[in-house]
Amino acid sequence: MQVGQSASVSRSYSRADLEGFAELSGTAVPETIPEPLIAALFSYLLGVELPGPGTNYLKQELRFLAPASTGSELTAKVEITRLRPDKHLVDLWATCTDAKGVLVCEGRSLVKARDVVL
Repeated sequence: MQVGQSASVSRSYSRADLEGFAELSGTAVPETIPEPLIAALFSYLLGVELPGPGTNYLKQELRFLAPASTGSELTAKVEITRLRPDKHLVDLWATCTDAKGVLVCEGRSLVKARDVVL
């Protein structure tokens, strides 16, 4: 791992996805993509891509800036901003944009990971 290293994933959510979310959460079917589904893209990236398996969430702060429309492709990205090998900590900046390039959310994550070296 190194500062500046990044990973991204793209995904769109269908009406059926939102109906499934509503059923699981016990809420009405949302008109836009719910924030937890967007945040789940970051969870996927941190646990599977960067830093990857063995990663433990310590903190995440996200600001949601714009609604995301059903069917719009979202691209979530995490980028390493700081490594603290003595404590096995990794700081990352997270962003999510829609297909038009609109910033849907941004924030930071702090995780504990294996093999953190400078």
